[in-house]
Amino acid sequence: MAKTITNNQLLGEIGEAAVRLRFLTMGFQFDGRSRLEAGIDGIAEVMDNGKPLARMIAVQVKATESSRYASEDDNGFSYLLRADDLAYWRGSNLPIIIVLYRRSDETFFWKSVSLDIEGDGRKLQFDKTRDVLDQNAVDRLADLTVPKTGFGYYVPPLGGGEEALVNILPITLPAEVFVASTPLDARKAGSVLLDGDEPPRFDWAIKGGTFWSFADPRESSCRHIVDIDQVEAIDTAEIAYHEDHDELNNFAFLLRKALDHQVRADLSWNKDRKLYYFRALAENTSRSFAYEALKKKTSTEVVNVARNKTDKARVEFVRHHAFVPRFERLFDQWYLVINPTYFFTTNGFLPHSYPAALLAGKKRLDNSASLRGQVVMWHRFLSQSDKEKTSLFAAVTAEPRLIFGEPPAVTLATRVPEDVWGSPKSAPDSDDGQERLFG
Repeated sequence: MAKTITNNQLLGEIGEAAVRLRFLTMGFQFDGRSRLEAGIDGIAEVMDNGKPLARMIAVQVKATESSRYASEDDNGFSYLLRADDLAYWRGSNLPIIIVLYRRSDETFFWKSVSLDIEGDGRKLQFDKTRDVLDQNAVDRLADLTVPKTGFGYYVPPLGGGEEALVNILPITLPAEVFVASTPLDARKAGSVLLDGDEPPRFDWAIKGGTFWSFADPRESSCRHIVDIDQVEAIDTAEIAYHEDHDELNNFAFLLRKALDHQVRADLSWNKDRKLYYFRALAENTSRSFAYEALKKKTSTEVVNVARNKTDKARVEFVRHHAFVPRFERLFDQWYLVINPTYFFTTNGFLPHSYPAALLAGKKRLDNSASLRGQVVMWHRFLSQSDKEKTSLFAAVTAEPRLIFGEPPAVTLATRVPEDVWGSPKSAPDSDDGQERLFG
């Protein structure tokens, strides 16, 4: 009886050859294994402009002639890993990817295989746009070869560099700080202002019988909470650049209270999450903010009403653009650190009872470009009243105010893979005392 080679054997060889050629055109090396392989068809080596980096990836190739994948549609499909393959891969000291090759349409899709899968969780979900094995996958593949343990890791310089914005805004401080003695603590002083007949203002701090503010308390309702004859204007630098850690925290708190006052017409402060968020103008009503972006004028929906897909009259939630502020001094310059995020309400005013899942879902959609855009948007919002006579803020007055400069840009040697973006693993909450000092 004559020997025969089956179609499946031919297809397997064709698949491995096609995947090898694909890796070579991407600038990687690819070495096939012998016929004794038990679940790894080849080893791909990361190269940078022809220079081997000794960073290896184990590759398993699955080839098909023309069959559709499970649950396949225009966006993606699923693939079930074999239990014996997964058991074999768990002993690997290399990152492992599976490459699916379909001969009929010459498509290549890849996915990293997590070796901490437990039980029957063997199903991989492929995205037809994101998970294509081509030049756009180079950085993500290289990132697999870098150890993720320790205090940090370096992403190999592949795929060209990019300019990145740092999410800090340099602050020009008012020239003077007004200091006065007071017989009240912060809580009692707040009650006095709220019970008074004049509009209260809270851009001040009180600690240990001393009142601080960038605004003269004698010219506002704050004159009722200080000893008028003890008010003194001092150079801001005397306390802004103090070497004592507690004094720096005191000043950081004062900066936050000053920012509260500047944005009070448009932003609300959430004490629990320590963030600012755009206020809704009316119940279940979206709100937009127009500004000058990096290259052109644009508009962002800063309050977004999400309605039920089948019942448009029903509001599921309202999403507000928000940011967590942090004031930091680097050498002789103070900065506002902007950490963009979102705040969720039921109707624009009542906080949502279960915001965590909504926030996690939205964060998964954010990438480097959207985060960059949010930093630019917040800078334009915070600095707009310094450039225009009318803005979202209240009418411009001669009051001292914090002035925010452009976020600095840095040139990176490498483009950051999108996989690196996202929420880091949770860590114990840090408390440096900036908020708690003044109760």
